[in-house]
Amino acid sequence: MHFGFSLLQTDTASRARLGRMTTPHGEIGTPAFAPVGTQATVKALDPRDLHELGAELILSNTYHLTLRPGAEVVAELGDCTGSWWDGPILTDSGGYQCSAWRAADV
Repeated sequence: MHFGFSLLQTDTASRARLGRMTTPHGEIGTPAFAPVGTQATVKALDPRDLHELGAELILSNTYHLTLRPGAEVVAELGDCTGSWWDGPILTDSGGYQCSAWRAADV
């Protein structure tokens, strides 16, 4: 499976778009409701709850995963999918944190 985007509808007055993203781990309607799973889990909710709320993906933070449990543990598990959440996971780069982190290492 590949990544893709299909534009389904556009509102001419507001220019809002309705679409569908395709990922190797599932499809995501846009705009999307993306609960935050800071360390690849959404606290106090299980996947059933998230599906009932209409979530098609969760957002995680790569920087936090690097700190805990660590890159080695994530690599041993294969990745973040399948162990808890069965759908797509969007991760941010943690870019602003990583820039400060690299500067501190110099």
